[in-house]
Amino acid sequence: MYTKGQFAKLIDHTYLKSTATRDEMVRVCADARKHHFASVVVFPYWVPMAAKQLDGCDVKVSTVIGFPHGAITKAAKVYEVKNSIANGADELDVVINIGALKSGDIEFVRREIADILSASTSPGVSPDSSGATIKFIIETPFLTEQEKILVCEIARSEGVDFIKTSTGTAPNGANEADVSLIRRVVGPAIGIKAAGGIRTIDHAMNLLDAGANRLGTSSGIALIQAYDPDLLLKGCK
Repeated sequence: MYTKGQFAKLIDHTYLKSTATRDEMVRVCADARKHHFASVVVFPYWVPMAAKQLDGCDVKVSTVIGFPHGAITKAAKVYEVKNSIANGADELDVVINIGALKSGDIEFVRREIADILSASTSPGVSPDSSGATIKFIIETPFLTEQEKILVCEIARSEGVDFIKTSTGTAPNGANEADVSLIRRVVGPAIGIKAAGGIRTIDHAMNLLDAGANRLGTSSGIALIQAYDPDLLLKGCK
């Protein structure tokens, strides 16, 4: 069982609305700071502002790359990666080229993942040259089981930091079966971020039990307010 603080550190507090204003984004960052979430996930435009708002606290700045379809060119993704890190992003959620995977262009998928990982640690990208945590979004609702296994095997061989289940924009969202499958393929060393439709404690806990170690959700505040480890322990008796 997690303490309330430990549970908060499993949440990427996500706010990806095209209509979001600066005042809204300042509030989102303040909420993330208050609850000590793992990170706040914003569009690339808001990264510099979020980095200033969260400077000196324990909440990371996350952004999205190639979002939500993953169909921009590899060169554009590489630029977005470098630019976002230079602007202050600590973590990047990168959508793979789903169409390339489903077309059987496995070598392209592998090269894109490798090039993005390389770009994130290339000299001069970040002030301390430490790079950023990269989470590759594989968009499970669109993949067959064999495609899920294949892309996870590629990700494992390239040494990725995280695999993320979905963008949250596709039909359906994170489920325990997909998380369990990913964990079986990648083993214990690679992180799994479950995302898409996570609005209840039961759903969140089921995903964590299945093998996730990060939750992407726009319902982070509601979840942390509802989380009661004592009540959950009573329910297990």
